[in-house]
Amino acid sequence: MKKPLTAVQPSAPGGEQLSFLPPPPFCPAWPKRNTLADTALGLLMDGRMIDHPDFQDVTASWRLGAVVFTLRALGWPVETIDIPAPTEQSPDRVIALYHLPGKYTAQALAMNGRASHAG
Repeated sequence: MKKPLTAVQPSAPGGEQLSFLPPPPFCPAWPKRNTLADTALGLLMDGRMIDHPDFQDVTASWRLGAVVFTLRALGWPVETIDIPAPTEQSPDRVIALYHLPGKYTAQALAMNGRASHAG
């Protein structure tokens, strides 16, 4: 008989797991120019917090979640903030707000020697 799975409580503030290993070095790959990932990264590097409506207004694409997945796969530490957005039909609805901490923008620009990524 298998033991039932039990939830493991996080042991660090903010729900992060403690590690004795140093974090991996920040060394992301840049997305191909003129792609949705490139556009999203430009918005994030401009310091914007973006959600699906913002992204759709700029790109006419509703695929922000997939684009963020791609950026993360390229090594960009895009963070997600869950925002309650209840509706009458879905009172528990939550939407994602994405942002890139400024320290990573500065590091990426320094590594790449670019004055501005957007464009």
